[in-house]
Amino acid sequence: MAAGIYLTLSRIVVTFGEENSRIKPLSYPRIFIPCDILSLLLQAIGGGMASAASHSNKSPDTGDHIMVTGLAFQVFTLLVFMLLCTDFAVRTVIRMNRMGEAALNPTHVTLRRSVKFRAFLVALALSTVCIFIRSVFRVIELGEGWDGALMKNQTLFIVLEGVMVVIAVLVLNAFHPGLCFREGYIKKPKAEREVRRRRFWLRRGKVIEVDEKVSPSPNGLEKA
Repeated sequence: MAAGIYLTLSRIVVTFGEENSRIKPLSYPRIFIPCDILSLLLQAIGGGMASAASHSNKSPDTGDHIMVTGLAFQVFTLLVFMLLCTDFAVRTVIRMNRMGEAALNPTHVTLRRSVKFRAFLVALALSTVCIFIRSVFRVIELGEGWDGALMKNQTLFIVLEGVMVVIAVLVLNAFHPGLCFREGYIKKPKAEREVRRRRFWLRRGKVIEVDEKVSPSPNGLEKA
């Protein structure tokens, strides 16, 4: 889920304007998704080592420490991500106050005004905070060890682990980016779609007619 959150920020940056971000839009997933994968690998390796040690009547401390390291790294990654999100929002507001609409990407004016898109921004923020709270709780919980007080507290586990994940999943499914971004990234005017289609086939040496009913086929062009 964290990887999906990282990916959507790049789309948000493009929607509002790349000039408002300190780094390029594609840099967000390229930086944060590998970090998330690394944290998951550390947790998996640590969990496997701890389990193997327990079954061999050995101390699982080494595996536990690796698991905590993976979780702590995930918390650090999320924290940096949240700081960059906040920085992007602040820079966007400052540039808008100084330049007006010129500070924003003119291509996605309709999308930015969409109620679905604005609701998605709120859902994304809520989901990110929930995942962050859950990750912080897991670090503290495992840091105390398997016999710690938090590990035995079912109420805190249900609220800070289960409920946080459920909220994060529900809000992002209710305001799915595939639906909320559709107006700006999927729907295209007919004229623009036709130009893209014609350019596609012209680059391949095809001669196409002006009639919109002409459609491409693997063996050439045929009437629809």
